[in-house]
Amino acid sequence: MIATRYFFGASLTGMAAALAIVTAASAQTTSDSLANPDATAQGDVSVTIYNNGQALVQDIRQLQIAQGRSRIEFPDVSAQIRPETLSFNAAGAGIVEQNFDFDLLTPGKLMEKAIGQTITLIRTNPATGRETRERATVLSTAGGVIVKIGDRIEVLRDDGLPVRAVFDRVPPNLRARPTLSVTVDTASAGTRPASIRYLTPGLGWSADYVALFDEANNAIDMQGWVTLTNNTGTTFHNANTLLIAGSPGQGSGRRSSKSSLVRPGTESANREQVGDFYLYPINARTTIANAQTKQVSFLDVQGVPAKRVYARTVNWMQNDGGPQPVSSSLSFATSRAAGLGDALPSGTVRFYQRDSQGTPQFIGESSIGHTPAGSELMLTTGNAFDVYVQTEVEKRQKITSSEWERSSRYRIIKDGEVVTQVESERPVEYYRTTVRYTMTNAKSEVINVDLVQAGLDRGWWSHDFRIVSEDIEGDQLNLGSRKWVVPVPANGTREFRVTYEARY
Repeated sequence: MIATRYFFGASLTGMAAALAIVTAASAQTTSDSLANPDATAQGDVSVTIYNNGQALVQDIRQLQIAQGRSRIEFPDVSAQIRPETLSFNAAGAGIVEQNFDFDLLTPGKLMEKAIGQTITLIRTNPATGRETRERATVLSTAGGVIVKIGDRIEVLRDDGLPVRAVFDRVPPNLRARPTLSVTVDTASAGTRPASIRYLTPGLGWSADYVALFDEANNAIDMQGWVTLTNNTGTTFHNANTLLIAGSPGQGSGRRSSKSSLVRPGTESANREQVGDFYLYPINARTTIANAQTKQVSFLDVQGVPAKRVYARTVNWMQNDGGPQPVSSSLSFATSRAAGLGDALPSGTVRFYQRDSQGTPQFIGESSIGHTPAGSELMLTTGNAFDVYVQTEVEKRQKITSSEWERSSRYRIIKDGEVVTQVESERPVEYYRTTVRYTMTNAKSEVINVDLVQAGLDRGWWSHDFRIVSEDIEGDQLNLGSRKWVVPVPANGTREFRVTYEARY
């Protein structure tokens, strides 16, 4: 018979107690898992982890299987196993039934399972150290523990007296470890490999990047780290771990911000793919402990060409109430020619830069989505401290066309003949708008500001807008946006003007 001692301390209703299991015959007999916290029933474990907090676990164990129908137990599976995804395989064995015992042995569960049964309560007098024992029947655990002792009903509460509850046995449906049981039918007995494969939530990974920017040489050194998290309730020992960038059946994980991916790459990364997903294997086997965060390096490159970019995008007819800071970004490519040449899984890139003492200082971070090799990225790290742009509509006047446009004609046709025709006329009005962009630079060197005017395209009726004059020739990014790279003098100010003509 197993006597289970349930120790009550400051709060019984919270079930915050220590639990010890010993045999009645001898206290020296303990289970392997208690004697050795690293003991496990797992075999050759492989874990594939996806970006959506889901993982595929494959476990091959050498088991003695009896002839005929027998029950095989697999302790140390994930406590969050999805039983409907289980696949079992053993030579010559056919599966008949499977069960997952997810009720784990905890103080609270042990007391709940003892409802209607008799336990022993041991109270200790703090003054004398004398112990008193009473047999009690557990009546309820809803909101607290209610027991019947002889002819009285008692609520176990925090009264300053230490109380231990001793159970006669552990209920058969409570497990110290998450356990999967399989009933099989086998033609012949013997030891053979038996494998299980299942999906489980609670395992996840994300990528984090650390980039050291060398502004003098316009280059970055970048390290990539994989962060593994395990909240399955089970430790996976010495597992062969594979990471997949993507979330099969549930989208493609985190997406990049609107401004990060300038141009998607067209280079093939030198790594294995399954379907449309890249594989990132962990080089050596690793133990993924429950409730643990583990980081593993997967990228380490130096001297990737990069440059700082100051930029601002303004909307049409925007009038700033005052100078606005430009964004500060770092631009680089993931191409082989640039020295990186790899597909980057989604994650956060954190940038550092050395100060005058050579100490790296944090200068900002930005997120990226899954990025193919050969892409061009521009990651915003924050707003510039001393570079500003103020946009103002300096002049706006209406230009009237010398002709009228018949803009619409409506006809009603019945039996092939026009029975009604309506024509409407309206004047076509044009506007000439001059916008002044005032840029200031408090730095001791000349900087370039990437200025983008957005909102130029207002729909099919406005495709005929014109740039009448511009201080610097711009680049039309698309129908609605035009970009200028404007040099701003050191410790100086520059006014930049553009005149537009359009129907709005």
